[in-house]
Amino acid sequence: MTTPQRQTRADAAIDVIELHKYFGDNEVLKGIDFHVDNGQVVCVIGPSGSGKSTLLRCVNLLEQPTAGRIFIEGDEITDPDVNVDAIRSRIGMVFQQFNLFPHLTVLRNLTIAQQRVKKRNKDEAVEVARRNLTKVGLSEKESAYPAHLSGGQQQRAAIARALSMDPDMMMFDEPTSALDPELVGDVLGVMKDLASEGMTMMVVTHEMGFAREVGDKLVFMDGGVIVEEGVPADVLSNPGHERTRAFLSKVL
Repeated sequence: MTTPQRQTRADAAIDVIELHKYFGDNEVLKGIDFHVDNGQVVCVIGPSGSGKSTLLRCVNLLEQPTAGRIFIEGDEITDPDVNVDAIRSRIGMVFQQFNLFPHLTVLRNLTIAQQRVKKRNKDEAVEVARRNLTKVGLSEKESAYPAHLSGGQQQRAAIARALSMDPDMMMFDEPTSALDPELVGDVLGVMKDLASEGMTMMVVTHEMGFAREVGDKLVFMDGGVIVEEGVPADVLSNPGHERTRAFLSKVL
């Protein structure tokens, strides 16, 4: 990595440089190099096993990279001496599974981390939680338990929980893949609203319509490398690489 290369992306929200990840002898990420600008929505697509979710998990060190460097708003999260938790607190994460605490109400799911990590008092945490439940259309469900919510409602609650920690950016790992088709639209609607508000987002998704409509950049991964990236409408309508064309022919 040269200094000039670093400087050209110094203002990036996420900057990934020559990222490699091995699981045993299996190299899952093979020198990934890309960035997400502030306020940008980057959608990552590709076949199962292409490394999409591993890339997402490496960005906030849920998976430890084998080699490479990752910068979050200019701070290197891969620096061994850095306060990883402090940097990670800037990143909201939403998974395929909703990971809500089943024994806690929706409201308590949203306040517990605020109080324990952000050190907010109960009243402030509740105010923030209610504001975000309203944002995702769940204000009437604050006293419900996760088991009493549909999958789409649980995912929207998970998004509200992440937002309640005041992240600078949001990362979504196939957030609609576990949902029944009729519930997908509500979750995508919340994500579209976040994008319209200027939230920086990195989204691993199979929802090509969302990528085309909301994404600023589309990244196609296959075999642990970025095969192609560009404006979503351009990549989806006129892919420049045969691997991209073969993949899109099966999903569009």
